[in-house]
Amino acid sequence: MAKRYPILSVLLLTGFITHAQGSGPGVRGARAAALGHASVTLNDVWAVGNNAAGLGQLSAPTAAVYAENRYLLSALNTVALAVAAPLGKVENGLARRGVVGLEVQRFGGKLYNEQRIGAGYGYRGGLVSIGARVDLLQLSIEGLGSRRAVAVSLGGQAELVPKRLVFGAYLYNLNQAKLAEYQQERVPTVLKAGLSYRPTAKVMLNIETEKEVEQSADFKAGVEYRVIDALALRAGLRTLTEETTGGLGFRAGALQIDYAAAWHAALGLSQHLSIGLSFNAKQP
Repeated sequence: MAKRYPILSVLLLTGFITHAQGSGPGVRGARAAALGHASVTLNDVWAVGNNAAGLGQLSAPTAAVYAENRYLLSALNTVALAVAAPLGKVENGLARRGVVGLEVQRFGGKLYNEQRIGAGYGYRGGLVSIGARVDLLQLSIEGLGSRRAVAVSLGGQAELVPKRLVFGAYLYNLNQAKLAEYQQERVPTVLKAGLSYRPTAKVMLNIETEKEVEQSADFKAGVEYRVIDALALRAGLRTLTEETTGGLGFRAGALQIDYAAAWHAALGLSQHLSIGLSFNAKQP
């Protein structure tokens, strides 16, 4: 019985952040984490997890890895690998047949962990992008077994003002995948929507709202300032988890390195690191 107490502790803490991680959509990439998780309008390789519609703007094969530690607890570690590749010919910076992406992710420790394999597709036509993703999710609790579920998600992005104002929306788990018959336990269904204002090529301001059916809305905001082409500074905040975030990104040719830190007044520090490699330096 004593063994159950640490399990319950992990589950309680996991439940506290479930809308941000766990079986929810979470966040992918240190860039998105530094922007207060306001990521629904981004179009880098981590769009495969943040909003599959953003994949449609990739013009070159890209691979990236991501590592996250929450509150200095090893039981709340996340690691992920993502790859994306355009289909067909690339013309004017866009793949004619869209872009496919694949992500493998693991969250948690020995007592409680979640693993997922997600496949996404994004297509860009004119000023509008659409995308979809399918997740195979497995949750395991030591001594209690594991559960599997399949979640389907849809996303969209639209340039309301070309290159200036972008709207994004993402519906995660629209099929309300069920994890267990007991109390009809289901994977969270989450809707994210936001705007990105880019007054100059150096500045990006993001705002976003995320709502899970059984939780209060989470308001998120982030700003990115590109000091020089190779260096970007970022900051953000989230209201539901009361976290402030900050970070920076380095770009050197095909290599992109991003780091983010988040601070929660009660739980402390979280850190995020992602490293990406594009096989064509002309990637947007």
